[in-house]
Amino acid sequence: MKRHRHIGVYALVQKGAKMLFIKKARGPYTGQWDIPGGGLEFGEEAMETLIRELMEETGLELEKAELLDVFTNTASYKNEDNEDETVHHIGAAYRVEIKSGKKAKTDGDGEDSLGAKWIDISEINEKDFSPFANKMVKFLRK
Repeated sequence: MKRHRHIGVYALVQKGAKMLFIKKARGPYTGQWDIPGGGLEFGEEAMETLIRELMEETGLELEKAELLDVFTNTASYKNEDNEDETVHHIGAAYRVEIKSGKKAKTDGDGEDSLGAKWIDISEINEKDFSPFANKMVKFLRK
């Protein structure tokens, strides 16, 4: 079994009672709703990752960001080669404000996202969301 760590940066975007999620195209959370964001590229600062991933996955631009917490989750799944894989997912979560005037793109980015969607927090059903997203939503509800 392959084991690895994934270190990422994630954008918790709220608009009233709604949060912005992306539908995962690959990895341990394929087919589930997750928080926009992704892995740090070599030499990249966390804020650079946040800006890049938010734009790639949602088409939205960052106005400002505040670090909330660091979340972890361990997940096992079958990778693209049908091999068992376990990932220790570590993510810095930022509460972000986005620049006004743009709508989130609903089509995929060709890599990690199948599209973005605003979802009312009261409608969140844990089984449809990644464990990682569920941890962050529970944090926000406190």
